[in-house]
This record gives sequence, C-alpha cells and structure tokens, in this order.
Amino acid sequence: MTLKLSLLSAALFSVSSLAAKPSLEFKDVFDFRYPQGTVISEQGTFLGLSAKPYRGDSEGQVYSLNNKALIASVPRGTNPVINKGGQWVSFTQRPTLLEKETADKKKKKTLKNNLVLVNTTTKAQQTFSSVKDYQLSDDGLWLVYREDAKKGDNKSDEKANTDEQTDELKISADKGDETLTLVVLNLSNNESTRYDDIAAYKVAPNSNAILVNQRSEDGSKNRVAVIDLASNQITSLIDEPGVTLGDIAWQPNSQHVAFYLGNYVNDDKRRRDYQLKLWSPTSNKITDIHNPSGWFSGKTASIKWSEDGSRLFFENRPQLEAKAKVLKYTDESSLYDYDTIRQQKGLKVWHNADPEIKTREIKTWNESRRDQHYQAVYHINGERVVQLENLQVPAISLRTNANFVLASDDTPYLKQIMYKGFYRDYYSVDINSGDKQLIVKESSNRPTVAPDGKHAAYFDGQQVWLKSLSTQQLTPVSKAVKNALFADDKHDKPEPNEGFGFAGWQLDGSTLYAYSKYDIWAFDTKTAKATRLTDGYKTQTQYRIEYKDKDKLGFNPDDTLLLSAHNLENKQTHIATLSLQANKLQTVLSGEAKYGVVRKAKEADTYIFTRQSYQEFPDYWVSDSSFNNPTKLTDLNPQQQTFAWGQKPELVKYKGYDGEDLQGVLIKPADYKAGDKVPVVIYFYRYMSQRMYDFPKMELNHRPNLPMYTSNGYAIFLPDIRFEIGHPGRSSTQTMINAAQALIDTGVADPDKIGLQGHSWAGYQSAFMITQTDMFKAVVSGAPVSNMTSAFSGIRLESGLARQFQYETGQSRIGKPLTEAPELYIENSPVFYADKVNTPILIMFGDNDGAVPWQEGIQYYLALRRHDKDAIFLQYEGEPHHLKKLPNQLDYSIRMKEYFDYHLKGLPPAEWIQSGEAFITEE
Repeated sequence: MTLKLSLLSAALFSVSSLAAKPSLEFKDVFDFRYPQGTVISEQGTFLGLSAKPYRGDSEGQVYSLNNKALIASVPRGTNPVINKGGQWVSFTQRPTLLEKETADKKKKKTLKNNLVLVNTTTKAQQTFSSVKDYQLSDDGLWLVYREDAKKGDNKSDEKANTDEQTDELKISADKGDETLTLVVLNLSNNESTRYDDIAAYKVAPNSNAILVNQRSEDGSKNRVAVIDLASNQITSLIDEPGVTLGDIAWQPNSQHVAFYLGNYVNDDKRRRDYQLKLWSPTSNKITDIHNPSGWFSGKTASIKWSEDGSRLFFENRPQLEAKAKVLKYTDESSLYDYDTIRQQKGLKVWHNADPEIKTREIKTWNESRRDQHYQAVYHINGERVVQLENLQVPAISLRTNANFVLASDDTPYLKQIMYKGFYRDYYSVDINSGDKQLIVKESSNRPTVAPDGKHAAYFDGQQVWLKSLSTQQLTPVSKAVKNALFADDKHDKPEPNEGFGFAGWQLDGSTLYAYSKYDIWAFDTKTAKATRLTDGYKTQTQYRIEYKDKDKLGFNPDDTLLLSAHNLENKQTHIATLSLQANKLQTVLSGEAKYGVVRKAKEADTYIFTRQSYQEFPDYWVSDSSFNNPTKLTDLNPQQQTFAWGQKPELVKYKGYDGEDLQGVLIKPADYKAGDKVPVVIYFYRYMSQRMYDFPKMELNHRPNLPMYTSNGYAIFLPDIRFEIGHPGRSSTQTMINAAQALIDTGVADPDKIGLQGHSWAGYQSAFMITQTDMFKAVVSGAPVSNMTSAFSGIRLESGLARQFQYETGQSRIGKPLTEAPELYIENSPVFYADKVNTPILIMFGDNDGAVPWQEGIQYYLALRRHDKDAIFLQYEGEPHHLKKLPNQLDYSIRMKEYFDYHLKGLPPAEWIQSGEAFITEE
C-alpha cells in the first residue's frame, strides 16, 4: 500500500510555511535523537529502545505494540532488554552527561550505572542502584544482579601482618577478575537474598537454579555452587582452593549446564587449562568432556548450545610452548651477561619471509591470535567430540542448528594481502563428522553451502557456479541466462568482480536462490534450470531479501519472502512480498520514500519498519505481514517541523567521463524561489544518488550536515562519480565537471559559487580536481592522499596493513605496482601539480589517522605553501581517520561552514581564515 504523507512531511513540503521558519544552528543538531538497541518481545507485544541525542542524555522508551502507544520513559535509559516472557523491559541507566563531563579522572571511577525495570503490565518502574551486571529469568519471576561496590579495606595492622605471613599460601585471582555481592530478587514479592563474593553466575532457563563461582579473598575457599531458587539454598558442586569458572551455558531445556573449570594455582592465564564440565541437576552428576590429545581450552573459550540442546559447541586450542625464561638483573655478574642485557632490548625484526608485515602481525596477535581458539562440538546423544576448526581450516561461520557450515583458511594468502587483497580457501564442514569438502581455492568472494551439504555455490569469472560436493562437478548455472547480468556492471576496480550475491537455498537443498542485477533467480540443483522469480528488469527495480530469520537455514516451498525493491532510476525503495508457492510478487509498501524492515517478533506476525526521506525522520511503524494498516509508533524528533529544512530532492542527469548515464541528487535551499541562482556545496564519494530518500544524518563529523546548509541558503548536490582504472584522478575530475555543469544548466547553481567537500577517497579526489580545473570556488578536503608514490608503501596503522593493495587492486584503482607504472602514480598525485592550483583549499587531518598517513596532508600543504597558494591545514590532535571527539567535531563543522560562507557567500572571513591561529601555551 502507499502510505499517506504524515503531517510532519506535509508541513515540511510546504515552501510557504518553511520560509517563515528559523534556520538551523549547530546547537540544534544536539537535540536530534536516534533509536539505539531496539528490541521487540518474542510475542510481538512490546518494543524497547533507547532514544539517544547527538549531545545529551538518552531516554529509554517502552511501547505497547497492541495499543500502539508509549507506556514508559526511563531517564538516561540505555541498552534495553526484554525477558523471554515479555513481562519486563530493563534499561541500564547511565550517569548524567553533566556528571561525566564535570568529573575528574578519580571521580569518574566512582560513577556507577543503575538498573531500571519496567513492568509491562502495570507500567511501574523499579530502580536498582550501582548495578554491575544482571540477568532476568525467562519467566519474569527473578532478577539476579551484582552490586557494583567492592568491600572496603578495613584491615588492622595485626591482620596486615598476618597477611604478610600467609602471602605464600594465597592463591590470587587474575587482575580484573573481581568478586561482588550477588542479589537474587523474587519479582513477585520483592524478597531478596544476598550472596557475597560471586565472580560468575548464570540463571537456568527454567528459573530453577543459578550456577555460581564463589571465591574467598585468599582463594582457599573457592567453589562452584548452585543456588536453588525455590529454597534460596546454595550447595557446593566443587570445593577446591583456587577454583574458578570460565564461560557458563545452560542447556535450553535446563537439563544440563556446561561450564569451564579452571584453577588460579596456575598463574599463567594463557596456559591455564579450563576443563569442560557438564552437570545434570536431575542426577547431580558431573560429566567431563575431554579435548582431543594435545589440545586444551583456555580462559577466553566460549560455550554455546544449539537451540534444540542436542549439541554443545565449545572452543579449544593446541597446547602452547612453555613460556620463555625471563632474564633479569639479579647480581653483579648478570649486569655483564650478554643474554640478560640483550633480553632488555627494544626490537622488532621485519623479515621478507614473514606471512604478515610486522604491524599487521602485532595487530592480529593482540586482537585474535594470542588467545585464538578453535571450534569443536560435543554431540549429547552420541557423547562424542568433533573438532570443526583446526590449524589447516581455522575459521568457520557457525550456525548452531545447521548440519553443514562454511569454513575458510586465509593463511596461504597472508603475504599477498599487502598487494593483492584478501583471499581464502573455502570448505564445507559436516557438523556431525567434521569432514571437510573443498569448495574453491584462493577466492575473494564468499561462497554459500546448501543446508543438506550436497552443493555449494560461488561467483567467479562473471558467472554463478554450482558445485556438487560429492562429485566435484562444476556448473556455470548463470551462463545459460541471456537476459540478466550476474556480474556487477558498475564494478570499476582492478580486482575480481564480486557479483550480486546469494539470497539463500531451499531447505532441502534442491534450489539455489541468487541475485542478478535486478532480480532473484531460482536454480534447480539437479537440472541447473533457471527461473526468474521477480520482474525488476522491466522497471530497473532491484529486488533483494529484506528480512530473513537468522536462525532459518533455508526456505520452504510455501514460504512468502519479504523483499526490498529499490528502483535504480527514481531511487525509491519499496517493500514487496514474494510467494514461492504461487510465484506471486506483490508490492505492500510504496511511495516517494525509502522503506526498511527493522525487526520482526520471533513468535508473532509483527513487524517494525521505517519510512524516511530527506524531510521525514525514519520513525518506527508497526504492522503485520500484510502491511495493510500500519501505524506510526515513535515520534523522536517533533522539533524538526519547527525549522526551515530544505526542499524536496530531485535528480539531475549527466554523463560520466566515458559517456555513461549518471545521476546526482539536488536539494534546493528551504527558501529557494524559482529563478534564484544560489551557492552550492557538492558532497561526494562514489555513488551518492541512492541516498535521495535517506534522511540526512543529524550529526557533526567529517562531512557537512546537509540540512544545516539547505536551511541556510545553500543548495546541496550529491553526484555519482565513476572511475577509470589507471586514471582515477582525471576520470573522476571529468565526471565531476560534467556533473557541475549539468547543475549549472538547471539554473539553480551560481557558477561562481560552487564548493566541493570530500573526505578520505573523496578528499583525495577533491584535492586532485583543483589541480585540473578552476571550476570550483573553494574546496574542503578531509584526510586526502596527495602523493601516491609515498602512500603506496605506507601503512594503514589502524589495521596494520600495507597500503599497496589499495593501489594495485583496490579503491585507488591504479592496477599496477609503483615500479611497473611510476608515471600513473605521478599522474594521479595532486602534490606534483600543486603549482597549478588556483582554488582555495582547507585540508583537515587527525594526526592519529590509522587509514591515511596524516603526513599526506602535510606534503600537500607544504607543496601549496611553496607556491604561495591559498591553503589552510587543520591538524586535530589525537584524532583518527574520522573525528571522534565532540569538541573537534563541532569545531570542524563550524570552520567548514565559515569557510564556505566566506568563499561562496561572500560573508566576512573568520579571523582564522584571514590570519590563522598562533601557537601559544602557558605551560
């Protein structure tokens, strides 16, 4: 159905009413709120969210989906959780922004979070102060939480002396493994029981028991115990000095609880063995689950049950070598011992044979490899362990209810990442046996495995390939389809085409569902027959699966699929349904807007969706799957209608550098009158026209806040840009010139008042464009590469990766190494043409940029300065690729607008534009 415009949208569309409204100011951006942490009850009866302003305190909100109404508001409420039965919505209540901003470092440590419970029946709220963590029982009868308050240190001198005498007997916990008081609250009568010194806990799904790890200060009385919720009695399962727990997971039916049991007696936490145990409350029996020989489970290993409780997924790793002996200065002779002295060195050895360059090696070690574990599964019925991951195939995409999963290995290709990009060998893994079948070697595109494990599919060489895993037979199933594109025709990088991807499989494995440019296709896995299920090619509409249950392994023949329908011509995104049984396609939500499904209730026919446009915030709507009578649920930003905003976006057509038809989005200022020629800020990156119906991000960061400009007399233009491999600079420049000229030809843009703003890749483009044309009045360039010859062998410090792959196969699109084509690197580097620049430029960098070396900005600034060009460089201290600190975000946003106001509007320049800012410090 087509939704009628809301009153808000109608008001915003009215130019006459907009003219009388005030313009946006930067302080107004602070108040715009976005939903975060959205949760819907399994029964589809309640919705919880946290409405977070750009600057300010969040508000927790609870909505009744039956009554379509807000039933509770929680000041400073964040991270909503709805218990399984839907009786409660909980929020973590943070300290106020004022408290956090005015507290010194010491005071901040004393600020604690509260817990707020909202009763969905009575709407009553309960607040619990200083809560560290908590769990709600599935049935809503119990709240279990730990108080965020440690015991005071009131030791007497006598006690201190005693402690000194018994230090050798003390079994110390790892740093950070704190114990707190556990509170068990019966929510039906508000009676509570407290248990001291609890380190870990987990409530059983049937609400009968809690497994806990209770520890004494010296470790001598540590134990694993069970709290019986009916009697509040705590009973020991394991009493052992130093004992501790790793991860805990109750079986969904509560017949067993699995846990890792370790002991602090081994103070090497990387090598400490955490034994996997399975306890049955019914029989009171503990079963040991043994790792394969030579393997153990460490402290960070996780546990997860399949939904039906028949499989217990756990993690392990090969035994580690003994820790290297640490040499220290202990006596006179050690001061002169070569080995002892050299062990104090500060050195990292970079070797050509290393699989990863040192920065990447350090990054992956710290983030994954130091504590890397491998996936295994224990089959409850067969009482057997199957190793799923190993050193040869170290990564699987785990789906606990699947019989076959996708696995991969990138280790053979780690060295070539630096120049070629990311590749993997892919396998299908049988969960029951652990057997692995090769799907494809050295692929940059991710395959998909059929639920029955008989077939896999992947994209390669312009085609969709279907592979029989039993016979290894390959069939290019898309090759026989003559009236559809399965390779991305917009692909313009020197790397393999990734195609359009896959929609899924029939549950029995009989059908593969794949995407072409516009449509969804069904391929019979026996005959390879292709059937087009949608008709997007007729209207240039791209159909894709909009919502799919993440736990669903495949489609049933009688399923009705929920699809997004994005029209590549008019940019509207609708919602449609596709009946697989009737082969019927039906549009259910349509209009001049962008629709998107946000959530679906697990056990109910209840959907939450959004509708948005440049004028309409994506508030939440609720509906059933027919979408016949949707109801608007939230109204998070009613203040928007009080501001002049901007007129309805429209498309401008032009040609790319090679004559390709392209589009850009023009948004006229709120007070625009026909015939006016106005200043324009062009914001771009690559493809932008698909954002025509996006509500603009109401934030302050590395990009212009679009309504801030359209509210204050500017037009905004968002053009699509295309690139030629080997010549990204000149191709993007010619495309931009064509786009800007088309904009001028509309009569809207003042040809002498057009500015460019781009960041990162678009920062590079804008920096390059002004070396080739004087068409633009001013440019703001964020984090640009200016010298590809130096950037080629730079390092992305955030990821630790060498930058070479970006040029040879990636975004920078040179397609060859520097030694093979130095002329292309020079041709595409702005720094070599700094003397040609006649356009004022404002360059911005964070000096902790982990993507583009900030020295690239310095190089360009110095080259421009050498030729006495109008260039200003903004160095934001300690900032990464995108500004993260609010003072810097606000400062840059203000300076950007002041810069454009001066150059495009002719307003008096701010002092920093005219004279800079001198460095002065009082310290």
